[in-house]
Amino acid sequence: MTLAMPQTALHRAPDFRAPARVVGGTPARLALPAANDPAWGLADERALGFFGAPVEGDAFLAELEVSGLRGRGGAGFPAHRKFAAVASAPGDCVVVANGHEGEPASAKDRWLLTHRPHLVLDGLLVAAAVTGASDAIVYVSDPELREIVDRAVSEITAAGLVPAEVTVRTHLAEHTYVAGEESAVCRSINGFPAKPTSKPPRPFESGVRGLPTLINNVETLAHVAWIRRHGAQAFAATGSASSTGTALFTLTGAVAEPGVYEMSLGEPISALIAAGGGSAADTAGLLVGGWFGGVLTGDHSTLRCCYDAVREAGGGLGCAAVTVLDAGQDVVALAGELSAWFQSESAMQCGVCVSGTNAIARAFRQVLRGDAAATHHENLIRWGSTLSGRGACSFIDGAANLARTAGPLLAAEPLDGKES
Repeated sequence: MTLAMPQTALHRAPDFRAPARVVGGTPARLALPAANDPAWGLADERALGFFGAPVEGDAFLAELEVSGLRGRGGAGFPAHRKFAAVASAPGDCVVVANGHEGEPASAKDRWLLTHRPHLVLDGLLVAAAVTGASDAIVYVSDPELREIVDRAVSEITAAGLVPAEVTVRTHLAEHTYVAGEESAVCRSINGFPAKPTSKPPRPFESGVRGLPTLINNVETLAHVAWIRRHGAQAFAATGSASSTGTALFTLTGAVAEPGVYEMSLGEPISALIAAGGGSAADTAGLLVGGWFGGVLTGDHSTLRCCYDAVREAGGGLGCAAVTVLDAGQDVVALAGELSAWFQSESAMQCGVCVSGTNAIARAFRQVLRGDAAATHHENLIRWGSTLSGRGACSFIDGAANLARTAGPLLAAEPLDGKES
């Protein structure tokens, strides 16, 4: 499907080649300065103590719970609960490191798989040991990343770090937004188009080859490896009470130095934006959690970057992609482009998603063409509250978030001098 509007204002994360950096006093756990060197590799990771002694399943599950680690892929679900659900299932199972990164505003998974693929693989092997999985898969949608990970798999295999009973492999999927949804991940690995399926069953019940399947974002697994090496208490020593540890943020938009930054969760968003050479107080708004989280307008310079605080502000931390909108940005025009993107990226499987994304995009398009009827913003606000949670996957939630947060802007002031 052709986008209804040219994409000129959307802030996509570029293929960052610049070094990842840390914010303020954040401890460098993933974004180690030395790891930006192309020569960094397996020997360096082992020198830091990774790929250490085997883990004992129940003991590590308890450690993971104490750590408070939440998934870094989007929903922020407690990691230990996903691990435990698959570990408790009888028989064989599968573990998957999800490095698809379909969110256009995010580049942190690409940085991690490019610079520290061995750390991700260490976390994946820990997951396999805890759950008893015999099949460990790294799921990506970029051929270059697949080559990098394949080399890393060969290196850890040659070093004797892969247990005899475990097979580690990669899977290359198509690059669409929904291809990263966990049921779409399983469907792609099973040889079908990477589109979501209705649930139940969920992947932890029946996923790859019908087996219980644990799917974690690659950053989540990098933190798992860090916890195995340093312990739960050390991991939780930074961050907030409900959002422990550090996270990799992708910063784009109205900043001098867009890029990937590691920051302790719970820190104010102003610290992240300042690290990138911008100002949180002088903006038209923020996109937090990528394009999926909706638009936060007004002054959010004191907003804490943790799951609960961002949700209470009306958005979602998600994959920790933050886009700063310039003070001169036409937020309604941007919302129109975002709505056209949601319309184009729908898997076209569920009527509510097809009709919902089409209706939201059409409403913004009509407004931007000069139709200032009050019904448009009324409809957008209504759809923003009624469409979430419907369909085979949560894709419609992103379009609904956009309608919910940007819809009220249509009634706030005239557009381009037109009477509202």
